[in-house]
Amino acid sequence: MKPTVNIIIALIMLLSVSSCSYLKKKQGEDILAIAYDKYLYRSELEGLVPKGITPADSMEIARQFIDNWIRQEVLLNHAESNLESRRKDFTKQLETYRNSLIIYEYESELIRQKLDTIVSETEIQAFYQANEANFQLPENIIRVSYVKIPNESKTKPSAKKARQLLLSNKPDDQIDLMELCEKSMFTCRMDDKNWIPFSDFIRELSLDIINQEDFLKSRTFFETNDSLFAYLIRITDYKTIENTAPVSLVKDKIRNLILNRRKSELINRMQQQIFEEALKNKEFEIL
Repeated sequence: MKPTVNIIIALIMLLSVSSCSYLKKKQGEDILAIAYDKYLYRSELEGLVPKGITPADSMEIARQFIDNWIRQEVLLNHAESNLESRRKDFTKQLETYRNSLIIYEYESELIRQKLDTIVSETEIQAFYQANEANFQLPENIIRVSYVKIPNESKTKPSAKKARQLLLSNKPDDQIDLMELCEKSMFTCRMDDKNWIPFSDFIRELSLDIINQEDFLKSRTFFETNDSLFAYLIRITDYKTIENTAPVSLVKDKIRNLILNRRKSELINRMQQQIFEEALKNKEFEIL
């Protein structure tokens, strides 16, 4: 017999709520607790106790489960005894809920089988252009490249060369900069395609900037340092708060919006087709 089973059986002995704890109301089922005309069976605790926990923890989990079950049944019995019959009739609510669940499951299966989940770049671009006003930026964003140089190396020729290459617009110079950083043990971030929140960049470099908009408008290159490193920073592009977000930044959001619209259209078509079929077959009538 497994240890967990032994623990539960011992718990039954300790927490028996009546002398009928081992009466069989279901064939082969042991009763853990009785509350009014309800029975809690040992099988209902299966899978409740995780593997690998201590016997004491196993017993506590089982004890809490039984205690919660008893409390719920006591409260339920008290509520039923003190409520008028009309206030205990949930037939309509249960039927409405059941109907909603059935329809929801059918619609979910229809979506799973029929929904086209491929969204092209052309569709994304068209949606973006038609709804640009809905994609205002909630914060300032930047495209940025930078070189992080240990303070002991910031006066070396390699640091001066890194500055020159960072300011260059030539693709070959960007490759040369990455090779220089690798050889000189500098940290290099060359990324002029992806947008990042300016506030994240400020936190990353521990910059003290009071007015972000003024700062972004006044410079494209700056240097700063902390106790360990010097930073050469080039802001290649920026957009300030409440301007239209770049399409690359909201692409995933647009894709989800398009898919949600397709779901609604698919469900509406299905509902209309079913209704028209039922009308054609005279499956309902209004009296």
